[in-house]
Amino acid sequence: MKRVNAVIVGAGAAGGIVAKELATAGLSVVLCERGPWYTAHDCRKDDLRNQRVTALGNAFGPDDDGNPRVIVDSKGIPREVLPSDGSYNNNAACVGGGTLSYGAQAWRFMPQDFRMRSTYGAPAGSSLEDWPISYDDLEPFYDKAEHEIGVSGDVSTDPFHGPRKRDLPMPPLPPNKEMDILWPAAKRLGLHPFNVPMLRNSVPYNGRGPCMRCRWCCGYACEVDAKNGSQNTVIPMALATGNCELRTECMVREILTDSHGRAAGVSYIDSRGNSREQYADIVIVSSAAIESARLLLNSKSRLFPNGLGNRYDQVGRNLQGHHYTGATGYFDYEVYDDLGPGVSVAVCDYNHGTPGLSGGGMLANEFTRLPYQMTDRLPPGTPSWGLAHKQAMRQWHKRAIIIMGPTQQIPSPSARVTLDPKVRDKYGMPVARLEGNVHPHTFEIGDRQSERAVAWLKEGGAIHVSPMNWHPDTVSAGQHQAGTCRMGTDPHASVVNKNCQLHDVDNVFVIDGSVHVTNGGFNPVLTIMAVAYYASDALVRNWKGTRFRS
Repeated sequence: MKRVNAVIVGAGAAGGIVAKELATAGLSVVLCERGPWYTAHDCRKDDLRNQRVTALGNAFGPDDDGNPRVIVDSKGIPREVLPSDGSYNNNAACVGGGTLSYGAQAWRFMPQDFRMRSTYGAPAGSSLEDWPISYDDLEPFYDKAEHEIGVSGDVSTDPFHGPRKRDLPMPPLPPNKEMDILWPAAKRLGLHPFNVPMLRNSVPYNGRGPCMRCRWCCGYACEVDAKNGSQNTVIPMALATGNCELRTECMVREILTDSHGRAAGVSYIDSRGNSREQYADIVIVSSAAIESARLLLNSKSRLFPNGLGNRYDQVGRNLQGHHYTGATGYFDYEVYDDLGPGVSVAVCDYNHGTPGLSGGGMLANEFTRLPYQMTDRLPPGTPSWGLAHKQAMRQWHKRAIIIMGPTQQIPSPSARVTLDPKVRDKYGMPVARLEGNVHPHTFEIGDRQSERAVAWLKEGGAIHVSPMNWHPDTVSAGQHQAGTCRMGTDPHASVVNKNCQLHDVDNVFVIDGSVHVTNGGFNPVLTIMAVAYYASDALVRNWKGTRFRS
């Protein structure tokens, strides 16, 4: 195959942006994606089969057949799991990655989120650290993501957000019934409610129409193309340049290196099962935290016997996602108006500043709940089946509000991705082995957040409130997975530098949530996008200086 300037592994939130930025700068790019390019026509509105409810499998991959992982429990016992198992910590395998079917909350991290160790110190047993870049470094790229990908909302009543040069490009969606209840309740508690920012068109934007407010949103592809991901924004822009080729259903197995220890390209299995090699000047890994770490660890050679970039055993460490907590409130009247996406009002009063806690998190009402998604949110003691269960569903499905949010997770070096010594996938590759646990201080933060959600719902008039403050005994990752190739200045404690470039190999980059040092008290996708724009900007500038040319 013809040698290209750059090969990118993964066409998700970050990979699509990198492809667009490099292609528009004139570089020749091959964008490899392990899954297909789905459209809304491929999205069945099935309560039991979407990317959030996987009882019948993941709507947008990967399939259960041939794609196992291994989970090690708190007793050290390994267990093979499939993608439809929640402990698999799945992310979609398709063009757009998770952005095809995500809920599309578009949060900037706060300035303090980039300086967690300086702000709080490091809890014992943690690897809490500062980022090597700041909020100010990322602000122009947050702005670019908001306007180029498209974000709606209004954060003007949130006094805690970082400085910004301009407002969001689209207004928020009109309020729903839950917002009408929760906004004044938050004000009475002295909080500062505001409209949740969304990567979703509220008005016509960039040639696509607005959200039609259907209930099939989070976990589904948008049938009117109003939900903004890389598949309907930057990837089409990259392809339109003529400099980018997208190859779908191609599983990259290894990053190839030459005798001098520099990357030469990648080997992959194509859609017909054939082994291929694509040579390139630079390789960008954008496969999400678990699969990016797995690819680096699988890329072994004489010079890199423990995997690429893993000289100091850092690849795969500090795996984190988000510990979600909150509460369900039950009302004596209907509060459900069947308007998607559901999420509408949030507060950030609790992200920082609580004595004794290293951070916190935002709280917001939850996405619209299809009936199946309400079955585990019924009042405690409700039978899980039979007539009594059906009666409880009829009584409470439309009379419940859920408030929850992602807790700032305290990273731990023992929460990690390694390669399983026995289990292989359908391509013959060692699968990811996930082990370790959530740092206990994360649970302390989450328990406090749950108490705050309870108070908010009670102030809103809930007649009964059930807290959600579970303490899992396995790693946390999921769709918010991050941290396995963290950025930093010390090669002994990080995998990439501040420009997302491997310390050990200067023409290999990891650009996705893997590089997050901490994952904030927010959904991380807008930060993933901002880092992708930031790292691409540095890459293009260095390219023009002939630094990476062969």
